[in-house]
Amino acid sequence: MRVLLDTDVLLDVILARAPFVQAASALLDLSEQGAFEAYICAITPLNICYIARKAQSSGALKQAIADLLRKTRVCSINHSTLASALTSSINDYEDAVQHACAVADQLDAIVTSKVDDYKNATLPIFTPTDLLNHLQSQQP
Repeated sequence: MRVLLDTDVLLDVILARAPFVQAASALLDLSEQGAFEAYICAITPLNICYIARKAQSSGALKQAIADLLRKTRVCSINHSTLASALTSSINDYEDAVQHACAVADQLDAIVTSKVDDYKNATLPIFTPTDLLNHLQSQQP
């Protein structure tokens, strides 16, 4: 299974945001173990640095991004994905871009802690806990 991790899921881990940090961290661990392929959108590391810069030191953020890039694959953003996001029925442009990237790279799902942000998505949307349960149910 190939899954896009929404920026919010990664912020949950980096900023240790309760109640989401445990499930989001477990997902990253499972992806490292090969349970699924984790992807991020190319804009995600930039958004993380911008949002978390007041809560984390520059060194800590650079280490978090280095760890993230080691654990995930990156979906590129190009003219087509940006234009597609503009015509999306997903209201928030950043979320629409992430969705367009996942669609362009033919990913299977998106994981987010804010499911309502993707209510018009064409891909399956999971919370971190939902994906953990799904992966567990798929094991023989």
